[in-house]
Amino acid sequence: MLTTSRFFHSPWDLQLQSGAAFGPFTLAYETYGELNADRSNAILVCHAWSGDAHLAGHYAPDDDKPGWWDDAVGPGKAFDTDRYFIICSNVLGGCSGSTGPASIDPKTGKPYGLTFPMLTIPDMVDAQRMLLDHLGIDTLLSVAGGSMGGMQALQWTVSYPNKVRSTIVLASTARLSPQTIALNEVPRQAIYADPNWNHGDYYGPDRTPPNAGLAVARMIGHITFLSDESMREKFGRRLRTSGRYGYTFDTEFEVESYLRYRGESFTKRFDANSFLYLSKAMDYFDMSYGLPSLAHAFRNVTARFLVLSYTSDWLYPSWQSKELVRALLQNGIDVTYVDIDSNYGHDAFLLETDRLAELARDFLRRA
Repeated sequence: MLTTSRFFHSPWDLQLQSGAAFGPFTLAYETYGELNADRSNAILVCHAWSGDAHLAGHYAPDDDKPGWWDDAVGPGKAFDTDRYFIICSNVLGGCSGSTGPASIDPKTGKPYGLTFPMLTIPDMVDAQRMLLDHLGIDTLLSVAGGSMGGMQALQWTVSYPNKVRSTIVLASTARLSPQTIALNEVPRQAIYADPNWNHGDYYGPDRTPPNAGLAVARMIGHITFLSDESMREKFGRRLRTSGRYGYTFDTEFEVESYLRYRGESFTKRFDANSFLYLSKAMDYFDMSYGLPSLAHAFRNVTARFLVLSYTSDWLYPSWQSKELVRALLQNGIDVTYVDIDSNYGHDAFLLETDRLAELARDFLRRA
């Protein structure tokens, strides 16, 4: 399945939750499958922190890297493109085609850097709604997403309850815990500590990006995506070369090599400032903010819910999904909850696609 990037250019400003107005802006997006005659089969898939609009398929026949959820999107898969019209956009604030800190500010002719406005998950959803208006889609059959994508899916049901018939939330939460905020802060500090960050002003041919700080930030993040068991199975205590300790600070253990590779490769595709902005948007995410309880956030919601958690996910552990489910049930909302037994940690929502397909097919048909 070959895919093509498309771009939506907003005709007007977006009113942000902070009170600022921002625009114009661009969203990069991709679509899969065909929109039916009455435009009732559209599903919006929202990506996680470091994701993008390239959800599935390949850009060219010789492209060896498919989209980030290729195992779940396509003919006969969990999100069946023979049946549904799938949309995925790079979030506002991202760095894969959508307007973000690395984009040019039309007022100055220079990259925004830290003059880019602070964003929230509701702001990202409002931008996506403008994209759907552009596509002529009034109501979504479903909104789906894992991790930060699950936060967006939840926000859709609250911000636009009459535009969403169902939602699938995987490995996510209705509000970030103090532990997760802490786990977001440490990677940010790694970026701040890189002298090349220069308070966000590192763009241009005469500047060097803060790749060392960003690589460490990604390494920290990647540890949270795995589980103790998955790391034991994948790496154990294996050494890279001699099988004997070298008693040096060289990269000796396989797990060290893996993390360094992940960190260095991440710097080739992601912008450090986008990393900062998106992590802060997640920190702000609290659907109970200013309300008596979490249940109050869903009092006007009409969508049906499929909520999936994973037993080895310690970034967004199962108790957070159970808290969400309780809040939904208190409002009489139709919700199906499954806690999937998996060793993959937080990454399970990307990898356990067979179980997802089994659950999503029936759920979407009923929706």
